Amino acid sequence: MTERGFDLAAASKQIEQGSGEGIPPLEKWNPDFCGDIDMRIARDGSWYYNGTPIGRPAMVKMFSRVLWQEEGRFFLKTPVEKVGIEVEDAPFLFISVEQREGESGRELLFRSKTDDVVVAGPAHPLRVEVDAHSGEPSPYLMVRFGMEGLIGRSLFYQLVEMAEEREVEGVSHLMLQSQGEWFSLGTL
Repeated sequence: MTERGFDLAAASKQIEQGSGEGIPPLEKWNPDFCGDIDMRIARDGSWYYNGTPIGRPAMVKMFSRVLWQEEGRFFLKTPVEKVGIEVEDAPFLFISVEQREGESGRELLFRSKTDDVVVAGPAHPLRVEVDAHSGEPSPYLMVRFGMEGLIGRSLFYQLVEMAEEREVEGVSHLMLQSQGEWFSLGTL
């Protein structure tokens, strides 16, 4: 799948045959690197190929299933080839959250723009980065293979409303609990 020979339709067919609906065993595949392609995931979760938005949600979902991160770079990975793509911030964007009762009490179930469902907890921690210049929070949730998803702004405000004030080492934080873990949304 080198840039010169990259065919979006052929690649999607190859991925579809190899992965079906679930996440394929990317950690077991060791294909050769075939170069970078002009594919980009914008901060708002939109996917672009050659500067044009990929308008088919099913195709975006399929490509998201073969996303891989290695040494800070992002790739689409199949059993036979690996191509580099650009990711502006995080490769996933979370757009909804649902509270439910689980084995460890309250669980926060997040859904991404690409239909990934992730429950915040020990295996999928939530963290918030604050921009040193603007003071703007950027909340992230671990998804898979070391890749995170950005939690959208309106969803973050929902989380703030669900949070409770708790003291951590003498400092007041806005905290959320999921699967028995506490996560800070920031200090007060």
